[in-house]
Amino acid sequence: MNIVTHTFSAPRPEPRRRSRMAGVTLLELMAVVMVIGVLAMIAVPSYRQYVMRAQRTEAKSALLQLQANQERYYLANRTYGTVAQLVGNNLLGTGGLTERGTYTITIAPITNYTNGYTATATPTSGSTINMTNDSDCATFTLNSQGVRGATGTNSANCW
Repeated sequence: MNIVTHTFSAPRPEPRRRSRMAGVTLLELMAVVMVIGVLAMIAVPSYRQYVMRAQRTEAKSALLQLQANQERYYLANRTYGTVAQLVGNNLLGTGGLTERGTYTITIAPITNYTNGYTATATPTSGSTINMTNDSDCATFTLNSQGVRGATGTNSANCW
């Protein structure tokens, strides 16, 4: 008779697995950089247009404020004022500049200042935000009759 005996031995240890290193591969990093680049290409021009529209608002509000101040000056003096006269009476910003200095306000008389005026907002070079490259709405005008105007490639949509 054969007797089978079992011998129990300690289990064999499994071969060690290499633990995978945690991190980002170069390929994954380049994919993220590419996605950020595409988003930037879309967002930057859109943001620039937004900033330009905001600065145009500064010019328009300065001209509308000038119109109200010209009427005040006219009531007191029976004539519309020049830039120097309005600045002297604190009715126009220093040197005829808008609040942030982005536009310069000039006033041209219609024959003489008794008959009316035309105020123009022209971009100032060297200001914080340079609007001299704005080809859509280069300058804004407003006269004593309330007629608004603009020059540029998209002047019909400036006001």
